[in-house]
Amino acid sequence: MGRITKTAAEEAILCHSVLFSDLRPEEMEYALEFFHANRRVYKKGEILNTIGEPLPFFGMVLSGCVQVQTDDIDGNPMIMATVTTGETFGESLHYLRREAPVYIVAMADAVVLTMQTQAMYPTSWRSERDAALIHRFLLLLTNRTLAMNNRIQVLSKISMREKLITLFSMYAGTDGSRTVTLPFDRNGLAVYLGVNRSALSRELSR
Repeated sequence: MGRITKTAAEEAILCHSVLFSDLRPEEMEYALEFFHANRRVYKKGEILNTIGEPLPFFGMVLSGCVQVQTDDIDGNPMIMATVTTGETFGESLHYLRREAPVYIVAMADAVVLTMQTQAMYPTSWRSERDAALIHRFLLLLTNRTLAMNNRIQVLSKISMREKLITLFSMYAGTDGSRTVTLPFDRNGLAVYLGVNRSALSRELSR
């Protein structure tokens, strides 16, 4: 539970996350126990959950990358989110205990901190410390809502060029550099935007 084995790099990731930042060591251990945290390793291509069943946990990526995907009516995959190191996924679905309409795939070998929310229900939490951890979880949900709003902004653009410019602007650094790093390969970018890959390649060349 709380005293999980983690590397120094993983410890640093936790300390910089919304959920665990600025916690003293004893507070960190309590928080990990509160969320029933476990460190799990997934191989590239492994699916983390069963679609149509309640999501068994929410997670934080400690290394590697996972994608939240669903299939359209023709069975083609649609990327709902790409989750990289230090980011979280599945918070709302797990907390609501509803059947998950999505599946989560390890896009590379990944280490994930899996966590539970049952201690957050009113009949479970006991102290101000518990209430503070619940507040941190709500901050995670707020950040997830903002991320979904960003995607809506991209997809609401009419032309592919407008979609790309909006996306690039969101990922642009604040240091004045004209280099933009995206969490997709070209095929993943086409799926994320809902466009044909060949058409995307032509637009990128222009």
